[in-house]
Amino acid sequence: MKVSRKQMAEHRLRILDSAAMLFRDKGFEAVTVGEVMKAAGLTHGGFYGHFLSKDDLVAQALTHSLTAGEDRRTDVRAFFDSYLSRRHRDNPATGCPTAGLAAQTRHQSPAARAAITEGVRGQIDRLSKVFDGSNDTVKRRAAIGSWAAMVGAIILARAIDDPVLSDEVLEETRAWIGPADSQTLNLPERAP
Repeated sequence: MKVSRKQMAEHRLRILDSAAMLFRDKGFEAVTVGEVMKAAGLTHGGFYGHFLSKDDLVAQALTHSLTAGEDRRTDVRAFFDSYLSRRHRDNPATGCPTAGLAAQTRHQSPAARAAITEGVRGQIDRLSKVFDGSNDTVKRRAAIGSWAAMVGAIILARAIDDPVLSDEVLEETRAWIGPADSQTLNLPERAP
């Protein structure tokens, strides 16, 4: 049975969505192509009609999850509060791909590393627009420091087995970041 271009595009999107969730939840190495295809509701045999290899899937899933819905706008304080929340910490499969996969990406293909690089660059650029500062350098420094703190806080909060300390890491990072209450930010749709 021949599949239409529209169906191929829909299948590809389902594969990318499923792969992105599985990779964030379990990591790249723990997820097989078969698991991705099953989660997408497709057969394993259809994989190579969309991707050259698992490495290709990893890179494209990263790009997909890091750029999905970039035109969505939200209040910056709401974003910070949501990002540095228990809900985000406790749901890595639907959370930030940077926090979930950055450390593992350094062991992946150059294409995967390029995808994470572009995702981080985009987030820093978006955050640079909302921080106060006397010039662009000061704003960029605040954006880089805040984004690094936020991602690091989620990584640490997920790794800590003491719930009180885990919550404290999130709360104190939110308090440390502080500014930009009244501004809006273009954010990826999948950001928590």
